[in-house]
Amino acid sequence: MGKDEVKVLGMWASPFCMRVKIALAEKGVTYEEILENDLFGEKSALLLKSNPVHKQVPVLLHGDKPVVESTNIITYIDEVWPSPPLLPACAYERSRARFWADFIDRKVFSAGRGIWMANGEEQVESSKTEFLDILIYLDGTLGDKDYFTGDTFGLVDILLIGVTSWFCVFEKYGNFKVADHYPKLGAWMERCYARQSVLDAQIDSNNLFDLVSMIRQTNGLQ
Repeated sequence: MGKDEVKVLGMWASPFCMRVKIALAEKGVTYEEILENDLFGEKSALLLKSNPVHKQVPVLLHGDKPVVESTNIITYIDEVWPSPPLLPACAYERSRARFWADFIDRKVFSAGRGIWMANGEEQVESSKTEFLDILIYLDGTLGDKDYFTGDTFGLVDILLIGVTSWFCVFEKYGNFKVADHYPKLGAWMERCYARQSVLDAQIDSNNLFDLVSMIRQTNGLQ
């Protein structure tokens, strides 16, 4: 591999891989995507070599250097290809962006997973309440801004918009719409999905529904 060649080890349904693809597209970086073929079985030799600790996608290969974990990868991308920047110039605003990045990584997807992996109506309602309570904070910090750090699409937007690719699943199994509860977040999602970088990385919702149905059946859930 050439020293400046870029590859992304990914999986079609991963919201975290979607993040990386969006970041690269925003920077105008050309890359090759290498998809894992077996979603639940044996990992590829390249993935195991590139990420021997977690054995998970995404992995960014920049030349012969592997970079792992989606938020860490995007930070690396922003440092190597600094224009346009994904973080604000102000140190305080950068600290706020990193705080919300960590909040999203820790909270949002795992709470949403609780909805579609719930067993029975009581669990569904409890998980849905937890998920919507988490979004209160994101809706509040977004406010009336176009993007989370103001007028510029950046790190926090990329991290959350990747996870929103699974909102259709959370909404289906929880019988709700995020935009009904949080119209500002709904408008933000529409703005983000109007960007070519996001459209090109979008995950097919019908394929997600099929995948989730299979996972639920495997776990004895109807």
